[in-house]
Amino acid sequence: MQRLLSIDSADHIPAAYRSTPIGLLLEYHNLGRPLDSYASAQLLIGMCMDNRKHLRIPDNFSFIIRSGGANLRYSEFKVSYAISVGGIRHIALIGHSNCGMVNLVARKEQFIDGLVGSAGWERQKAEDHFMQFAPMFEIGNEIDFVLSETKRLRLRYPKIMVAPMHYSVENNRLSMIQE
Repeated sequence: MQRLLSIDSADHIPAAYRSTPIGLLLEYHNLGRPLDSYASAQLLIGMCMDNRKHLRIPDNFSFIIRSGGANLRYSEFKVSYAISVGGIRHIALIGHSNCGMVNLVARKEQFIDGLVGSAGWERQKAEDHFMQFAPMFEIGNEIDFVLSETKRLRLRYPKIMVAPMHYSVENNRLSMIQE
């Protein structure tokens, strides 16, 4: 099964997301829609902290929470704030290709060595830190994680539209993840 739905024209945007801030995000980023002016955020974007991703969107269009792997589990108060105080009714959850939060155990020694060499940590403290937090932030497969996080957010906020998306760092394009 093809899990990613390429968005190369407005017709490719799933009907449920057309005429919503999620559809606008896809039009701005992928389709080059001219950037409109906004006085307030229309959307919450949850995406990875990875520096290789940059969205083409207007100023003031969205709140953005960047967290490793687009994992919003530990940013839930911020999500609730954007909804309750910011008036947000749409969330775009964007995972990406080649995410560093996948298979963290493969980066264990690099992580520990980096804290020891760059931050001045003692080796045991760095290892304990990795062992304590890596299981919380490991996401497994990017697409499966975004789908599971989408489901969790929909259950938590049943009146909010949550869209699972994928960003390709290879071509700077957004795709919808098919559910």
